[in-house]
Amino acid sequence: MPAFKRISPQQAQELISTGGQLVDIRDEQSYQMAHIPNSVHLGNHNLQAFVDSTDPEKALIVVCYHGNSSQSAAQYFADQNFSEVYSMDGGFELWRQIYPDQNEST
Repeated sequence: MPAFKRISPQQAQELISTGGQLVDIRDEQSYQMAHIPNSVHLGNHNLQAFVDSTDPEKALIVVCYHGNSSQSAAQYFADQNFSEVYSMDGGFELWRQIYPDQNEST
């Protein structure tokens, strides 16, 4: 069974800088208030379209609030044959502590 890997925000930042795709699975309101630049908000309304239109060979990083829910979401993507899937430890809350200048609001 394909599996995902857990990575730190610093490792995620490195993957993002080399073309990794970032998805944020937090609720819409939290995403609107602040999110990692260039992240895609995913919810039930756009999940299937994302899976259908995204290159499964491209690194995919999943972010939630604290790094817990992103693990099951990352496993979902691995089960959908995405080849390089990561769950970011600490989630958005740790990201905003490490990178306070790298947050966007919508």
